[in-house]
Amino acid sequence: MTNQQREKITELRGQGLGYTAIANAVGLSKDSVKAYCRSHHLGKNTDNSADYSPAQLCLHCGKELVHTPGKREKKFCCPECRQAWWNSHPQEVRRRAVYSFTCRHCGKPFTAYGNSRRKYCCHDCYISDRFRGGDGR
Repeated sequence: MTNQQREKITELRGQGLGYTAIANAVGLSKDSVKAYCRSHHLGKNTDNSADYSPAQLCLHCGKELVHTPGKREKKFCCPECRQAWWNSHPQEVRRRAVYSFTCRHCGKPFTAYGNSRRKYCCHDCYISDRFRGGDGR
């Protein structure tokens, strides 16, 4: 692809032409034109607002994020940043599966997250009730 072809692709894409029309005008394949337009964030207009959203930053490290059009917007640049941020911000987690129970051994009320079938408030109560309950084991 020559510099003239690149300039012509940018100009025609700014005018709102599609990949096929540009490919026919420039003399390249549709896939070559599409790859060039996507790699240079060329939307159907010159300000790229239709296909490219403004840059956002990673919530953890502040690195600029690149969003893919038509997909959910990213909040983190990598899985390591995502995990580090959530570990340092536990108050942001929307806990929906919080259950209230009464301990089978000591009778104290307690809450548990994510387990709807819990019976004991702690491991000590479990051991005491299960193995030292005096049932002859």
